[in-house]
Amino acid sequence: YAQQSERRGGTVGFALPGVSLRVRGDDGQNLPVGEIGGIQVQGPNVFKGYWRMPEKTAEEFTADGYFKTGDVGKVDERGYVTIVGRSKDLIISGGYNVYPAEIEGYINEMNGVAESAVVGVPHPDFGEVGVAVVIAKPGADVQPEPILAELKAKLANFKIPKRCFVVAELPRNTMGKVQKNLLREQYKALFVL
Repeated sequence: YAQQSERRGGTVGFALPGVSLRVRGDDGQNLPVGEIGGIQVQGPNVFKGYWRMPEKTAEEFTADGYFKTGDVGKVDERGYVTIVGRSKDLIISGGYNVYPAEIEGYINEMNGVAESAVVGVPHPDFGEVGVAVVIAKPGADVQPEPILAELKAKLANFKIPKRCFVVAELPRNTMGKVQKNLLREQYKALFVL
């Protein structure tokens, strides 16, 4: 039987036995411990490609057979994996990488907040900036300004969303997952004429 490893908050634990996991930078190089990059996996339980879709297989797998999961994260010195978001949700603002999941984590812990989504929208000076879309808990009075003020006390300036909206609901697919592409579309003209 497998020995129970200690649980570490914020991590998803170790890679499964027999699975090789690595974190790679945009340049395709392996990143050192603690650095954030794209998570890739290889192993007997990882599928080998897409059925009759060689182009998609070539796109989603590395030349040496690793699957690009689309998750962005890091591995610590003990092998614990932390996922910070999805590569397609990454916001590049003023040359800095901003991971919406990190900001959503802070917003979701605030009083009166039921859920949040942070998306990147075009900006003439920064390339992209974050926009926070927040749902309040029933009966709670949640306002955009205090949310942004609280974030400013906790996060680096480049991570702070430029705007915050409190809405009744977030767009979801049939699985209940928030459709960030629709939010990006909805708010894309905020800073761009």
